Amino acid sequence: MRVVSLVPSLTEAVATTLPELLVGATDYCTHPADLDVPRVGGSKYPNLDRLLALRPDVVLMNIEENRRSDAEAIEAAGVRVRLTYPRTVDQALDELADLLRNLGGGEPEWLTRAHAAWAAVTPAIPPRTVIVPVWRRPWIVAGGDTFTSDVLLRLGLRNLYTDTTERYPRPSLDDLRAAAPNLVVLPDEPYPFSPTDGPDAFPDTPCALVSGRHLTWYGPSLAEAPRLLTTQLTRLPPEAPR
Repeated sequence: MRVVSLVPSLTEAVATTLPELLVGATDYCTHPADLDVPRVGGSKYPNLDRLLALRPDVVLMNIEENRRSDAEAIEAAGVRVRLTYPRTVDQALDELADLLRNLGGGEPEWLTRAHAAWAAVTPAIPPRTVIVPVWRRPWIVAGGDTFTSDVLLRLGLRNLYTDTTERYPRPSLDDLRAAAPNLVVLPDEPYPFSPTDGPDAFPDTPCALVSGRHLTWYGPSLAEAPRLLTTQLTRLPPEAPR
């Protein structure tokens, strides 16, 4: 079996569990840190000639991260595409187990730990309403029916954009401030929010800088995500929910 992954989360999952199968990944596949496979460009615009030259048996893709036109082109070339699209933690755990099983592996130790970690979660964070920007210029936030929103809900945080029809709304900065969240959650990816880039836009609201990999990736990071995110989100003084 020869696998090319166009999803950083799945690249890490396969490279950690069945490294001998992985023959290609995107330029944005940063984990494991020692990953050494041919690169095929970005998730949105992969180099399909380079990808197909790797002679994959299956290409791993995500409905949200990758383009349908690329999936159709890969299938037209006679290569199987495996699509993922988890919107909750439970769906992510189930899809990972099914994927690894279909690739010929059993349940790895990290996935067992992830199941246990999320099954044991009891919100340790004081209830808060939040907004979750994932991009700036223009502002884009995580909405409802997203993996990110479900992760935060399990930790005790209610996304104020859960009930929008768009999965990733594009409100103005004035709209974001007017939503009056108790907390602004700023992941370090896909946009690299930092202490000097992000909190400055919300001077009157507490901001939490968190690991984007643990908030948005579904892979081995799920095993550590509840503990790490809880730590990052509770470095703030208690505040009554609005």
